[in-house]
Amino acid sequence: MTEIQYDEKTLKYLNMLSRIYPTTQSVCTEIINLRAILNLPKGTEHYVSDIHGEYEGFRHIMRNASGSVRRKIDQALSDYVSTADRDALASLVYYPELKLRDLRHKGLLTREWYTITLRQLVKVCKITISKYTRSKVRKMLPKDFEYIISELMTTGSKDFNKEEYFGQIIDSIIDIDAADKFIIALCHLVQDTVIDKLHVVGDIYDRGDSPHLVMDELEKQRYVDIQWGNHDILWMGAATGNLCCIANAVRICLRYNNYDFLEDGYGINMRPLSLFALETYGDDPCAQFQPKLSADDGTDPHSVAVIARMHKAISIIQFKLEGQAAKAHPEYRMEDRLLLDKLDLENGTVTVGGEVFQLLDSHFPTLDPKDPYALTADEQRVIDGLHTSFLNCEKLQRHIDFLYKKGSMYRYYNNVLLFHGCIPMEADGSFTEMEVYGVNCRGRSLFDRCEELVRQGRYSKDKARRERGADFMWYLWCGSKSPLFGKDKMATFERYFIADKKTHKETSDPYFTLAYTREYSDRVLEEFGITDPEAVIVNGHIPVKIKKGESPIKVPGRLVIIDGGMSKAYQSVTGIAGYTLVSNSHEMYLSEHEPFCSVGETVQNNRDMQSQMIRFKTYPERVTIADTDDGREIAGRIADLEMLLDAYRSGAVKQEKK
Repeated sequence: MTEIQYDEKTLKYLNMLSRIYPTTQSVCTEIINLRAILNLPKGTEHYVSDIHGEYEGFRHIMRNASGSVRRKIDQALSDYVSTADRDALASLVYYPELKLRDLRHKGLLTREWYTITLRQLVKVCKITISKYTRSKVRKMLPKDFEYIISELMTTGSKDFNKEEYFGQIIDSIIDIDAADKFIIALCHLVQDTVIDKLHVVGDIYDRGDSPHLVMDELEKQRYVDIQWGNHDILWMGAATGNLCCIANAVRICLRYNNYDFLEDGYGINMRPLSLFALETYGDDPCAQFQPKLSADDGTDPHSVAVIARMHKAISIIQFKLEGQAAKAHPEYRMEDRLLLDKLDLENGTVTVGGEVFQLLDSHFPTLDPKDPYALTADEQRVIDGLHTSFLNCEKLQRHIDFLYKKGSMYRYYNNVLLFHGCIPMEADGSFTEMEVYGVNCRGRSLFDRCEELVRQGRYSKDKARRERGADFMWYLWCGSKSPLFGKDKMATFERYFIADKKTHKETSDPYFTLAYTREYSDRVLEEFGITDPEAVIVNGHIPVKIKKGESPIKVPGRLVIIDGGMSKAYQSVTGIAGYTLVSNSHEMYLSEHEPFCSVGETVQNNRDMQSQMIRFKTYPERVTIADTDDGREIAGRIADLEMLLDAYRSGAVKQEKK
């Protein structure tokens, strides 16, 4: 038998590995364990997109796992538990603390209820944890109940030898008044184990009133990755101190009446802006700047009037700052956004694209016709104050660091290519080339260059690079070749000031028609080095207008868009409350969601978010961990351990003495 020869580098690695696995037996045990793991079913993956600050709806989708929790309950209990009782159990799993409080108030927490509920939850848990190793499950268990839950998971009322043992555990939990805490622990275990991985395909921020709570929820997830959307990049740029991004972020919050989020959610000091707005625009009705209010919005008329004035004030500041940025960066080619110098306030007109249009609002008290992009001293003080607030908000900075840690421009994982917007294309289907600070980029290289600059904008120690990266985040928010934006312009000024809707049109990148064919979706995948015929592209960004007959499935089995309108601002257009995508070991399917009623309705009346399942892809054979990226990593670890085992047996590496 030929003796294996190891080079110096390999021997060094094997000796380091031997510190973790110091004996032949420890290596053998780990190889057996890892080989067994490869044969487990793939964990369920959950894809969400375009959350846009809608915390309640998002939280519910996370807790019911797009219907996966209810399906597990049905799988475990449908043979002998009524639909109504399964509805009640589902609402308990989603909101255990609130549901227990409601049941206590109604006087329904009897010993019989506790006994039945604990037994039912154990059955459901056994199904949700069945895809995982005991070691992985143990890490998810609350320390206070780790031993008892482990015992309940490994035995049951049908186990002849342990029937009384199982029953006594349940009885004891109730006798010592630990049932509530135990039920809460089991409910959270179901939530934690029904989904293995969460993928967020961009746009956590803006429009909804609670993106900070969405970020808090994401921080709690066991596994999450994020593909940045243009609204995320806007807040990332704002958190680095870019003034254009700050002005845009504040303007959008005021437009959607999210003043409270700015002040209470992130502690942004809005008083200087409100004082400036009232002093400067106090006699201006600001008709074009009335905030968007929901039907049940209780904001009083005086506050609405103040917000409208603040909205106009920050908008004018934004247009000035963006004009300065466009001039400072001619390489961005955003000259068409220089509109303040095209105003004719005497005649109340503006020239756009060589055509003259009447203004809806010609009151610009802070505009200097000789230098229209210069901020007044008061405007400068306002934006400087906001800059300080954004930079010094600890919670915002923590959330943005989380976006950097978990986020990227794109990700290819388990045969799914994830990115938020588009790969910029020309009309002929070629990938758009763009020079980004001296580097010519297209397709994948454009994504890579964008990510490099985004990270420089926050973390570079070189001030010039940091400022350049922050400026580029503003471009990614609204630039014509930005893969996160995907339109020829952001017509914010036109929408506020011009009635003619042809000026409002934002032409979408050719990607949004070409890539919705098999030929060009294949080209996109090939651009990222992906040749697998079963690979899938998942995008967000563009709301799917179900009302107009659009389908989220653009190329069957190949490309799907999962922005269906989780944001309430879009639901009148889309007709639904969003899509999510679920991939388990058997299939990949879309959940089409109806608008979420409320937590109160779910808790008190057992009403769930109604969702329709749309099958996207069925796997011919059940997918195991061996078929996944994690499986390939595990296979590599097994190969290393087998090499260490050979090295032990040949004497090339010394074992630890027993």
